Order: sequence, then structure tokens, then C-alpha cells
Amino acid sequence: QVQLVESGGGLVQAGGSLRVSCAASDALFSSYRMAWFRQAPGKEREFVAGISRSGSITHYPDSVKGRFTISRDNAKNTVYLQMNSLKLEDTAVYYCAATNSLFPAMLSTVSNIRRYEYWGQGTQVTVSL
Repeated sequence: QVQLVESGGGLVQAGGSLRVSCAASDALFSSYRMAWFRQAPGKEREFVAGISRSGSITHYPDSVKGRFTISRDNAKNTVYLQMNSLKLEDTAVYYCAATNSLFPAMLSTVSNIRRYEYWGQGTQVTVSL
């Protein structure tokens, strides 16, 4: 069972950038499809980015497309989320998620929260004026 630990959250001004990281404990990290979700107070957890096992295919919802970039380094067992042009509405706890299930990868499937078996504890990102 993989353990996920997020880091890098913090306070940033609107329009700024931040990179959060997620370190995985499993040496078979490359066998997991990875994703980032976020949850704002009073709202449901939502998908913000997904990446294939090799890192060659990524998915984003329209709300972050062009501003957020997910990447992974399989040699370091780490997945990243680079967030640029941050907006107040990006304020949330950001969660790293992993799955070793196989399924057709499209936005509608990779964004399904129920696809992911493993979750980190989350890291807070706060965007201020």
C-alpha cells in the first residue's frame, strides 16, 4: 500500500505561483496513475489534474487548464503540481491521489474520485489579494 505525503502549500498572492509536491513511499511508483484534487470549505472535492504512469498524458478540467501543470519524476517517486496565475477561488486543501487500477483514460474517468484508492493528508493553499 502506497503512502502519499504532500508538501509545498502556503500563502500566495493572487496572480502568483506555487508548486506543491507529493512523495510516494512505494518503489513501484511508476505503476500508479496519479492525480491532484482539491477541496474548498463547504465544497466537494474536485479534480484538478491527472497524469499517466509514464507522464506522457495529462488531463485538466477547464477551470485550471493553461494555469496548472502536473508532472512526475518516477526516479524520485514524486508528482508535482505547478500552479500559475493563481486566483482567489484556487484556495483549497490540495490532495494527492493514486490508483493502480487499469481503466480507459479520459477526462471523465481520470477525474472520478472513486477511481483512486490512495490519498495523502492534503496541503493547504491559500490565495490572497
